[in-house]
Amino acid sequence: MGHREKLMAGARRCLEERGYAHTTSRDIAAAANAPLGTINYHYGSKEALLNAAMLESIHEWGAKVQAAETPAHTTGTTGTTSTTAATATTATTDATASVGARLETMWARVIESQVTDRPLLVAATEGFAQAERSPEVRAQIAEAYELARPQLAADLHGIRGEEGSADAATARAVGSVHMALVAGLTQQWLVDPEHAPSASELAAGLRAIARSLDADG
Repeated sequence: MGHREKLMAGARRCLEERGYAHTTSRDIAAAANAPLGTINYHYGSKEALLNAAMLESIHEWGAKVQAAETPAHTTGTTGTTSTTAATATTATTDATASVGARLETMWARVIESQVTDRPLLVAATEGFAQAERSPEVRAQIAEAYELARPQLAADLHGIRGEEGSADAATARAVGSVHMALVAGLTQQWLVDPEHAPSASELAAGLRAIARSLDADG
């Protein structure tokens, strides 16, 4: 493993152990067992390295908790969907399961990760604030979001469509709702796990909202 890879591993370790704001260049160099000057040589600055480490960690977390393989029956015309670490899926859920079952499985993974990956999630939450001052970080996060939206719709509902089609617009809307739910669920479990909703409670709430929307026509 070269210095670049060691620095990335060291930065990720520091993010989890110290947090974004409290990690220094010396902390990263020590964790990576690499010369201090290699940070600027390989990444340009400590901030650039931490941002890259944060994004890589978030990508891996997204792949870990995202739903499983696309259902057998899909809606619309199949288009080409870009696959990255941020939108990769893990085929651990029966593709023939109901939509509700697939959703609860994903939400259960999100809840479980609050324990197994809490240091990472806290560091990521802290790191997201850097997007306000870093156009590069903002652009990278925005790109990951844009890729994840249609992938979530495809994996959870089988909704696919070529760019510009009605199905593609629906997929983007559906994926956006799921991203909002996952983000909100994560924040609730980080802040108040004693009162945060379970996967089944979230499903019950979503069904109640859907019934209300249907009643409104």
